[in-house]
Amino acid sequence: MPRYTVHVRGEWLAVPCLNCTNTIGWLGKEAVRRYMKNKPDNGGFASVEDVKFYIRRCKGLGLLDLDDTVEDALEDNEFVEVVIEGDIMSPDFIPSQPEGVHLYPFFEHLTLNYISLDGNSLTTEDLVNLGKGLYKIKLTPEAEAKVKQSREVIERIIKEQTVVYGITTGFGKFARTVIPNSKLRELQVNLVRSHSAGVGKPLSPERSRMLLALRINVLAKGYSGISLETLQQVIEAFNASCLPYIPEKGTVGASGDLAPLSHLALGLIGEGKMWSPKSGWADAKYVLEAHGLRPITLKPKEGLALINGTQMITSLGCEAVERASAIARQADIIAALTLEVLKGTTRAFDTDIHAVRPHRGQAEVAFRFRSLLDSDHHPSEIAESHRFCDRVQDAYTMRCCPQRPSVRSRGKVVACVVGHFFCTDAKTMNWRKMVFAERAETISGGNFHGEYPAKALDYLAIGVHELAAISERRIERLCNPSLSELPAFLVTEGGLNSGFMIAHCTAAALVSENKALCHPSSVDSLSTSAATEDHVSMGGWAARKALRVIEHVEQVLAIELLAACQGIEFLRPLRTTTPLEKVYDLVRSVVRPWMKDRFMAPDIEAAHRLLVEQKASVWEVAKPYIEKYRREHIPESRPISPTAFSLGSLEMNTGVGHDHEHQNEL
Repeated sequence: MPRYTVHVRGEWLAVPCLNCTNTIGWLGKEAVRRYMKNKPDNGGFASVEDVKFYIRRCKGLGLLDLDDTVEDALEDNEFVEVVIEGDIMSPDFIPSQPEGVHLYPFFEHLTLNYISLDGNSLTTEDLVNLGKGLYKIKLTPEAEAKVKQSREVIERIIKEQTVVYGITTGFGKFARTVIPNSKLRELQVNLVRSHSAGVGKPLSPERSRMLLALRINVLAKGYSGISLETLQQVIEAFNASCLPYIPEKGTVGASGDLAPLSHLALGLIGEGKMWSPKSGWADAKYVLEAHGLRPITLKPKEGLALINGTQMITSLGCEAVERASAIARQADIIAALTLEVLKGTTRAFDTDIHAVRPHRGQAEVAFRFRSLLDSDHHPSEIAESHRFCDRVQDAYTMRCCPQRPSVRSRGKVVACVVGHFFCTDAKTMNWRKMVFAERAETISGGNFHGEYPAKALDYLAIGVHELAAISERRIERLCNPSLSELPAFLVTEGGLNSGFMIAHCTAAALVSENKALCHPSSVDSLSTSAATEDHVSMGGWAARKALRVIEHVEQVLAIELLAACQGIEFLRPLRTTTPLEKVYDLVRSVVRPWMKDRFMAPDIEAAHRLLVEQKASVWEVAKPYIEKYRREHIPESRPISPTAFSLGSLEMNTGVGHDHEHQNEL
């Protein structure tokens, strides 16, 4: 018998349909009738016949024709919304698709490929791919055995009525309050409910999947005391992409990410809201039921096992690391394109200069500039046009791209964050109460504290911000005719047209906002839980603001990319190097030249997508040329220093850019 889940004024109602020839209008009336039946005042209606309404799908919000039959218009277990005429949208109604979900089409067609988790071998790449829905999860046999052994310790504690924090006692200030055995299950449910106190927008499906996958990975290590049955239920929810409503704000990053992880657990026990591609947002119990799943019934210790940990900080931090690394690579390509348009010299990227100051990131960036601009390897008509000009040096934002220490140490930043924070923190037990099966003992500790990742993410935000700060200065040079020798604001008929005037203002606004966001959150602490948790990391905010900084950096660089490509239009018919022409062609495949003023925001968004798309990014277009250049060049014959980073392709490059020697350069 088909059944439909109907939302009426903030309430979800399950409506069975005995006759498939019934209409959508009948379904609406039946839902309203059930709604009125539950209200002492009939919901303010005299009768069902007096109620005027329309019906839309929860997924996509498409309106349904009241005269269509439910059999023709709806699938079994579909979720719909009854909107009462004259009502403002239901206060509890959440749009079916979360913000940005259109970027993740893979949620509609989840893969059948699996990643086996044992708690030790998950990589950052694996986690990102799990977030994208490219894999499902299963446990290794070894992990299953460890989980079982850990649970046996908990069962023994309960049987022997031993007093153990969080298992037979209350939490925090209530750690000395012993709970009778008959109340132990209720204790865990109360813990999840009371700690689900987050606020703000929900995490996106991608981030929720990463958080849930990382939680499963840590539980698979077998130190939490969770039962294998419960853990398998969590995995089933992940594999069905049933994702609880997890507000982004509320964690202080000590005792783990209590609020977000509690919201995660709340959905799994069938309370609160949940999202899936099939249902959109709906009550968790209905979403689970629509996928043939049962809500989890928490056993003693299992609520604590699900909510103690730093997985929100870690999963968001993993995304931040991946995106920061990607935009840092592409920033070099965009800067090289701007340097070409502004007719700069490449002499500042000579191998010997960077051998004298042997920083790994600096040497690699200088190499990338040479690989893109080497006029012997990639002839450039633009470079040739100013070979014998009288300028002796370029502005710092072009000449010093390799030397920006806070940016070009990003290799060390990423190594720090990935090596010490993901590969360690993501695979480390960070519960308050850990179960050691080999000792048949539980021990309270402080591994849940988020100071490590908080510090790393603050550092990452500061480092990646510099990419936007120097990019905005290059945009200014492109738009300023006294510096660029190009039309003002990169447009013809200036005055009638404003060109890139306000796009540059947008870049400046984003850079200014980033300066405030780069204030480290990990230097702050507020005592919580009646002074029991008297020092906290604020790591959740460190992760969220790092991601916001990175997004702003991507957007500023997207504006510079558009401006540099527009600058090339005024240098035609001259052509730049082959790899940079390929970058130009990629941009022009989505954004046409700026001949006169038009709606600019979509162009910026299109360029932004070129920086974040994996398969069609600026980096993917330029990478083959960079790697080819690396293969074709001979390694340095003399070492830079015992501790220096040396790439096989870092050799002295001659004949690059201007022929003049820049004698006046200091």
